[in-house]
Amino acid sequence: MQQTALNLIAIGVFLMTMTSLLGGIFQLSPFVPAGITAAVMAFATVDTFNWQGRGMTLFLDLFTPAEQRQRILHHEAGHFLAGYLLSIPITGYSLTPWEAIKQGQTGQGGVSFDLESVEASLKNPQQMNLLLERLSTTLMAGIAAETTIYGKALGGANDRDQLRQLLAKLGISVASYQQREQWALLQAKNLLDRHQDAFQNLVTAMADRAPLEECYRLIKQDSSERST
Repeated sequence: MQQTALNLIAIGVFLMTMTSLLGGIFQLSPFVPAGITAAVMAFATVDTFNWQGRGMTLFLDLFTPAEQRQRILHHEAGHFLAGYLLSIPITGYSLTPWEAIKQGQTGQGGVSFDLESVEASLKNPQQMNLLLERLSTTLMAGIAAETTIYGKALGGANDRDQLRQLLAKLGISVASYQQREQWALLQAKNLLDRHQDAFQNLVTAMADRAPLEECYRLIKQDSSERST
């Protein structure tokens, strides 16, 4: 069962408990808590199987604190910067579940990459090692950005899962996963350190929902200034 459905069920149980406790005070019918629970569980079922959990994701996003939104912004800016600099094709970005849904994505949103074309190139033995290094670094760049700004990362579980799935597809030994993750994380941190100005400019641009072309321009501008 998806986590969003479990969250909805937990809310239903909580509401049933509260209405049961307060029912005597407000003279509520015993059918009220049962009705609330049934409605919540029905919504959980529809949300899970028809909407892939998007309804609950949107609901929970209403309560996301400002600090967490800033973390998400910096996390995704890390992915964006690394992806652009390492030539991983970017197709778009979103910073909230609603923005993701409008773009036809699922989940919390984030930077979208053309991973199909990258994975197709990975089948070429001559390109595999270099592309794997670049893609691994890009996937770990969100965690690197959070760690750099906040001291530790709260997000990134999906990034690690993506990397492990990629390594599994390529037939790479499970025993090397952690070492490869740590190497990619170190490379991402070094990349962000070398492009701090571009990163900060990108954070500002993405906060304003700047189009991809403007984000690219800011990164190119920083690269040009560094080369002069």
